[in-house]
Amino acid sequence: MEVNFKQVQWVDTISIYEVNIRQYTSEGTFKAFQNHLPRLQAMGVDVLWLMPITTISIEGRKGSLGSYYACSSYTKINPEFGSEQDLIDLIALAHQLGMKVIIDWVANHTGRHHEWMQNHPEWFSRDEAGNFTERNGWDDVVDLNYNNNDMRAALIGAMQYWVQSFKIDGFRCDMAHLVPLDFWKTARTACETIKPLFWLAECDVASYHEVFDASYAWDWMHESEKLTKSAASIHDIYNVLHRYNQYPAGAIKLFFTSNHDENSWNGTEYEKFGPAAKAWAVFCFTWKGIPLIYSGQELPNHHRLAFFDKEALDWSHPPQLHDFYKTLNTLRKSYASISKGATFNLPTAAEKTMAYLRYDHESVNKETILVVLNLGDQAQKISCSHDLLIGEFTNIFSGLSFAFNKTVAFELMPGDYFVYVKN
Repeated sequence: MEVNFKQVQWVDTISIYEVNIRQYTSEGTFKAFQNHLPRLQAMGVDVLWLMPITTISIEGRKGSLGSYYACSSYTKINPEFGSEQDLIDLIALAHQLGMKVIIDWVANHTGRHHEWMQNHPEWFSRDEAGNFTERNGWDDVVDLNYNNNDMRAALIGAMQYWVQSFKIDGFRCDMAHLVPLDFWKTARTACETIKPLFWLAECDVASYHEVFDASYAWDWMHESEKLTKSAASIHDIYNVLHRYNQYPAGAIKLFFTSNHDENSWNGTEYEKFGPAAKAWAVFCFTWKGIPLIYSGQELPNHHRLAFFDKEALDWSHPPQLHDFYKTLNTLRKSYASISKGATFNLPTAAEKTMAYLRYDHESVNKETILVVLNLGDQAQKISCSHDLLIGEFTNIFSGLSFAFNKTVAFELMPGDYFVYVKN
C-alpha cells in the first residue's frame, strides 16, 4: 500500500475536541460556543471538530430536530446554529487562538429530502421499484450513487466551497469506508489545490490510509470495552495495538473513550469503563496516535445526550477535569516520544493492568516516560523492571519526584493511573 499524500505539519502533537453545537449550550449556536474557545485553548485543545453544520432534512426526520447526519444541502448552514458570518467569526477566532477547525463530512448519504433530488434523482441510489434507498438500515437517509460522475464532481465542489469560503483546516469523514476509496483520492487532490488539509476517516480499514492521515481505533475501543466485562484480556488489547503498528508508515490512529455515537447509543465512558474511565483517557493521550475529547468530557458528563432532540450540557460550574486534560495535552506537546517515540510493553502479571514505556533516545534529553494503568475494578499490586527505569522521575499529575532503580512497584487502586517522566 502506498500513502499518496503529505500530512500537514501540525499533526504530530494534536488533540481533537469534538463539538456538538446543538447540545453544547442552551442556545445551541456558533456564537454561544465561541465563548468557550479561550477555555478550550487553555486546556490545550488543538483541533476543533464540528459535527455536521448543514441543514437537516425534514422528511423522515427523527425526533424533533433530526439527525445531523441526514442533510438536506451540502452547502447551506443549519439556521439553528446561526449564520454564515457567525461560522466565519468562530473559525477566525479559533485560528487567532492557534486552533484548527475541521468539519464533519457525510459523503455516503443524505437525508430523505435533499436539494439535489428534484433536478438530479440519478445522483441517488434506487431499489428495484425505483424508490430512493440505502443499504445500512438507516431509514432517515438515502445513499448517494457513486456510479454517477456528475454527483461526484458536485460533492467535491461542495467540499471545496467550505475550504475556500470558510477557511476550514480539514474534514472528519463519516463512515468513510462506505465511500469508494478512489472518490476520496480525487476529493483530497481537488481540495488541496486550495490549501493543505487534515483528513480523518471514521473507519478502521488500513487501506484507507492511502488517502487519510488518521483513522478510528474502533477495534481497540471494542476490545477495551470487552476487557471491562472480562470478555477480553490485556493480551487481546495488545494484539489490536500490534496490528495497528503494521499500518503504513505515517498512518495515525484516533483513540477515544467517548464520542457522539458512543455517548448517545452505548453509554458514557463511566457506564462503559466504570472506575477505569480516566485511566483509559490517559492511555489515549500517551499511546502513539491522536486522542479525542468529546463535548463535556471535561465536566465530567455522566449523562447520555439525546441525539435527535435538544438537551444542553451544564456549564454552570467550572469543569472538574480541565486540569486533567490540560496536563495530558501539555505532556504531548512537551515530549516528542509521545508522538514519535518507541513503545516497550512491560509485563505486569496482574489482570487488567498495563505498563509501558514511551521513549525517544534520539532526543537531546533522551526522553523516557513510564505509564502505569489499572483498567479494572479491583486493587492490584504490580512491579516493573527495565534498564531505562533508572534516575529521577516525576509524576505529571502530582508533581512528586522519585528515584527509580530499574525496578519499581505500585499498589494500584481501581482505575489508578500514573505517568512518570524522567527529569
